[in-house]
Amino acid sequence: MDTESPDRRIAGIQYDLVETPLGWMGLLASSAGLRRTTLPQPTPEDVIVLLGEEAADADHSPERFHCLRRSIERYFAAQAVSFLDEATDLHHATAFQRAAWAACRSIPAGETRSYKWLASQAGRPNASRAAGRTMATNRLPVIVPCHRVIASDGSLGGFGRGAAQLNLKRRLLDLEAKAMER
Repeated sequence: MDTESPDRRIAGIQYDLVETPLGWMGLLASSAGLRRTTLPQPTPEDVIVLLGEEAADADHSPERFHCLRRSIERYFAAQAVSFLDEATDLHHATAFQRAAWAACRSIPAGETRSYKWLASQAGRPNASRAAGRTMATNRLPVIVPCHRVIASDGSLGGFGRGAAQLNLKRRLLDLEAKAMER
């Protein structure tokens, strides 16, 4: 009988790093799909830390991420890109988290929705705070565009800690607005 944990039984964990104009992003995938991405970071070392323990046992496989890498490069060049076709591996998530992330992925580029809207779309209209916590634990930023979710009063809020994170949220939204203008 196989007694390994579910994460250890998933074969073929692979990763790559992508340099963007805003910093380095990390990509981590299993054979089932994308498991983790990072927001742009100052250094590759910062990205590896954020990818977590799974990255330590992962194979560096740039070829696995070739298409995604090109999409990310186009995204950061303010070109229209959809990440909806990118398979994800969200086996670790609750049903509400998966529903909230799916709803978030449905928000068109360059547009925003409130945490209340997100909670409603995920089947729990009174769970705005839970929707916020779900976005805070989003393991696939940019792919699951949590930066498109804002407070009901229209403020950016809820995107990491501090002004630098809110600035990054604004920059991602601005990139998407530019892509929509083209």
